[in-house]
Amino acid sequence: MSSLLSIFATAILPIITLAGVGVVLGRTRQIDIGPLNTVTVYVLVPALIFHSIVTAEFGGSTLARIGVATAVYMVGMLVVSEVIGRLFDLKEPILSALVLVSAFPNSGNYGIPLSEFAFGADGRSTAVVYLTVQTVFVYTIGIYIAQRSGGTHGLSGMKRGLKIPLVYAIVAAVLVRWLGIAPPADGTAMATLGLVGNASIPLMLLILGIQLADTNYGAALPQVGLASVLKMVVAPAVAVGVAIAIGFENPTVARTFVLESATPAAITPLLLVVEFGSEEVGDGLSVAEYVSTTVLVTTLLSVPILTLLIAALESGLLV
Repeated sequence: MSSLLSIFATAILPIITLAGVGVVLGRTRQIDIGPLNTVTVYVLVPALIFHSIVTAEFGGSTLARIGVATAVYMVGMLVVSEVIGRLFDLKEPILSALVLVSAFPNSGNYGIPLSEFAFGADGRSTAVVYLTVQTVFVYTIGIYIAQRSGGTHGLSGMKRGLKIPLVYAIVAAVLVRWLGIAPPADGTAMATLGLVGNASIPLMLLILGIQLADTNYGAALPQVGLASVLKMVVAPAVAVGVAIAIGFENPTVARTFVLESATPAAITPLLLVVEFGSEEVGDGLSVAEYVSTTVLVTTLLSVPILTLLIAALESGLLV
């Protein structure tokens, strides 16, 4: 029981607290999240990714396995959620919103601290690589799906995504590591990047809370059941299958990979639908409300589900 309480206090309570502050701000002040979203996407997150990749400690073989596994998982969940959404006869834009919230876990501001607490330094390194690969998917395929929800098809969304500095931050960080020219981790440049990047985590949670403050829960709750099941039940099962198929040499890396995949719906799809997507789902419900409610529901469900999952992973029952 004490271990479960420690997991909650260390990894989950800070997330709930910051989002709660955002809810209070949203209910007491008129706040436009558009500029906050822009700053996050174009400045803070690129700094976070660059700093994380450059300073992370992992070997090439482990990096490759985590990268392949994450890519396979993402493609698998995109396909599974798309197929299930169509089987349930969901229409745009809710279909695209379902795919986004089902396929992309909150592997960053939720997953990284949770993985570090559960599995130590190897857990944090694995989580950083996972987040890096996911970020590539989010800001390419994710943008395509988000703009599809607005009724626009083709490659325009992905081309627009190429204008986002985050993609180039990933490329730059990989090149810096490969060439061996990374600035000292304790130097002024990296310290500044770390400070800027770390600011993205609380700001994204505040954005979520502000959006949640205006969410029509009565209209949204009946519609997020399918997305919640896909994210919190189907996604971990898919991740276990991928981990077994990849055959990680390090069991801690395998367990962290499954844990990252099982984290609740990410905040990033909320940023994407605000920036690129459609507004209305129907009956006065916006896509942002649908995504926000799914994030809230899956985050609440994650408290018991992830604590039990960590126990199962540590016991070796799954991978």
